[in-house]
Order: sequence, then structure tokens, then C-alpha cells
Amino acid sequence: MTPPLRLTLLAALSLAALPLTALPAQALAGQAVPGRAGTDPWVRAWGENAQGQLGNGSTTAQQTPVAVTGIARDDVRELSGGGGGAGNTANPFAVALLKDGTVKSWGSNATGQLGNGTTTAQNFPVTVAGLSGISAVSAGLNHVLAVKGGRVLAWGSNASKQLGTGQDTTNPYRTPIPVQSLDKVKDVAAGCDFSVALRQDGTVWTWGKGDNGRLGTGANTTRETPQQVPDLTDVESIAVGCEYVLALTADGTVKSWGKGDTGQLGNDATADSNKPVDVAYLDAVAKVFATHSTAFAVLDDGSLAGWGRNTERQLGDGTAANRTTPVVLDHVKGVQDMAGGPDFTLAALDDGSVIGWGANAAAQLGDGSTTGTTGTATTSALPPGSGITRVAATTSGKSGFAY
Repeated sequence: MTPPLRLTLLAALSLAALPLTALPAQALAGQAVPGRAGTDPWVRAWGENAQGQLGNGSTTAQQTPVAVTGIARDDVRELSGGGGGAGNTANPFAVALLKDGTVKSWGSNATGQLGNGTTTAQNFPVTVAGLSGISAVSAGLNHVLAVKGGRVLAWGSNASKQLGTGQDTTNPYRTPIPVQSLDKVKDVAAGCDFSVALRQDGTVWTWGKGDNGRLGTGANTTRETPQQVPDLTDVESIAVGCEYVLALTADGTVKSWGKGDTGQLGNDATADSNKPVDVAYLDAVAKVFATHSTAFAVLDDGSLAGWGRNTERQLGDGTAANRTTPVVLDHVKGVQDMAGGPDFTLAALDDGSVIGWGANAAAQLGDGSTTGTTGTATTSALPPGSGITRVAATTSGKSGFAY
């Protein structure tokens, strides 16, 4: 029995308790039902889908959340979207780390970023062969990082030495290969063409493309092996955008480095920085999130602040002006997780809903329309009680995920 048919049968069984007169047409047709995530167990996806990055067995764009084939959200530890852009020349894809330590991948595979030994696109999830015991994953523009037993594995494009192999080659790697030197790593984050690792001792290590200072080492030099970010300790978590990095320290402050042209460093400037700087006017931070060029922080009191690129109202402060320092977003409450692309933002709230704001021409907000938000308005992709706790998005594209 093929995965799409199995999915249809399981979805039908999950809805069987409802009277037929209460079911939307999508359910009667065996499709995932927009706004009814609580009625099925699957990971949801929406937006662009030219390379099968939504993982539903098709390459058809979706304006509302549909089920990712065969991946139950209760089985997912972490999901990360990579690549982006429209059309057949784009490289959008996704990877999902399951709670059993295995990894599934789907979408574009032009540089071997699915890790399955080929460069063939895949429009539904397939297990990355030979991977087990994985504790963290992160997808960049065209490469993937994974942690196993404190060591880092990488695969995909190596054009900017972002795989950290220490080998003098830019050839893509179609299967996982060890990153040189690092051990005792607890988390990884992949930027567009560089890589970041957080070690258990609170130090941060970077490698890959060094333009705009995104490696944080005091130089703009590309590196093919990991190097420690100097004068940075006691880091508890990291978040990486396309070309910049955020680091949350144990005392609740936030450091940033890399590209700063749209204010994404939050230090009241638009200059790049090749070493960590303080995000201004921000302390008592509980969580940090980095989308493509817009950053967010959840404070200890539960409030949300944001800064950076805002040309498409993806910051959500009621304007379309870039912000070089954090702005408090009083209208957004209960944020559990955030993600976004270059022109939109998604948030999973503590009531189980998923909301979004910013551009929506490709239905990247998942609300059934292609109309972007204005002012401080948000729109809903999934309602309260959906069971969703996390969101993800393709790095530079217009596809969203909820799980």
C-alpha cells in the first residue's frame, strides 16, 4: 500500500467519529482539513511546493495546512526547513529528527542535501539511511548539520566549506560526513552557507563562509574547519539567520554578529560585525529566534520583542520600517516557538494555535488567502487546540511547517 493511500485511510479513520454532515469537503475527499489539526496526528505544511518541500507526495502549492505524508507530530523531536526561492531552480527542502533518533528528509536535492546518496528530489519523507542516535538537526540553504553523541555530521553543498570536513574540496556530499575536530556539542544551527555549533561548555564554534563577519571570529575569512568565537562564554542557546547569529547567554542577555544591513544585529546600527556585539536595550531574555533577516526574543515576563528587516511587515510592529533595536510587540502573547522566511513570520502560541504576519503572495501564512497583513494584524493558519507546539520555515523561501 502506497504512503498516500495509507495516509488517506488513516485520515478517514480519525474523522470517522464525526457525522458526515459536519465534515468539510476536503475531509470527504480524503484530504487534510484546514483548521482541523486536532482531528489528525500529522505534521502540517503549506505555501510553495515546487520541489515537493511540503512532503505530501505532490508539487502543488497549498494555501492551507496539509499533512506531511506519514510523519506524526508526536514522533518529531525537531523539524528544520532549508533552501528556498520559487521555481524548479530553487532548492527548498526539509529534515525531521524523530524521537527515536532517526532522520527523514524531503524536497529539493540538487546538492545532496537530503543525505540519501542521490541528487534526486523527493516529494515525500524518506529516512536518511545509516543515521541513528541523532539528538539535533538544522538545515541551511543547501546543507544539513546533525549531532550524534556530541559529534557533528554534515551533508549537502560544501561550496563555502560549510560542511567543515577539513578537506580541500567544494564537492557536495550526498551522505553524512563527520565535521572535523568538534566534540561535546549539544546543538547546531545552519546558516545560508555557514555553520554554528554550541558546545556543552557554553562556547560557540563556527565554520564556512566568512563574508559580513558571520563567523564571529574577528575576520571575514572563510574557514573549512571549526574555530571558536573568541570572548564568548556561558552561551545557553543559539539561533541563526541567513547571514547572522544570535547567542543567548546564561545571564539572559543576547549577543549577535554577522550581517547587519537591515538592523538584524539589534545594536542600533546597520553595519556588519565580525565579532559579537550586544543587542541593545534587551535583558531578562528567555528565548531567541532568528528568521532570515528578522530576529525575535521572548522575555522572562512572556512579552515578545523583535528587530531587523521589516519591509514586508514581517516584524509585526505596525510599520514597514526596518528596526535596528528591539521593539516590544504587545499584541502577540504566549509565544512558544517562531520561524519565518525573508518576508513572513510564523508563531506557535501556548493555546495550540499558529499565527503569522507579513507577506503572503505565495500563501506562506497558511490562512487560505494570498493577502498579506497590515498594521499589527496577524492571521491564523491553525486554530487554538490544534495540538501544535512548534513551527518551521524554509530558510529563504515561502513554505511553512507546524508540528
